[in-house]
Amino acid sequence: MPFAGLVLGVLLAGCSGERPVDLGVKNGRLAPCPETPNCVSSQSTDRDHVIEPLTYSSSPSEALTDLKKIILQMPRTKIVIESDHYLSIECTSAIWRFVDDVEFLFDDATKTIHVRSASRMGKNDLGVNRKRVEMIRSAWNARKMSHDGK
Repeated sequence: MPFAGLVLGVLLAGCSGERPVDLGVKNGRLAPCPETPNCVSSQSTDRDHVIEPLTYSSSPSEALTDLKKIILQMPRTKIVIESDHYLSIECTSAIWRFVDDVEFLFDDATKTIHVRSASRMGKNDLGVNRKRVEMIRSAWNARKMSHDGK
């Protein structure tokens, strides 16, 4: 059975895919979603991919710290890139080890955090990326309410 374990290991490792080269901020925007239904973005203009951004009233550095606390509590999630106005994370599924890339872009002028969450592999994520962003939003709103003393 060692051969079966090796084959399974290779298959599972192959599900992670390579980090896309188009991630990051270009001209003040995150990469657009592909045509496939495995991506959501607050900067998208079509209804299949659009999702609301997060908002904040604190300083950008406080908002970044709060967002990182939420992210670091998520299982199988790691921060890949962090700057004053940008955060990139990788989320890995439990069984098949699929990797999704999630990005956050802070817009200080509008106190908005734009978000993009996309699967590296496959065409349909069964709504996983949208659910993840909404889970982050729920935790974000709960944290905002606790800061506001409500």
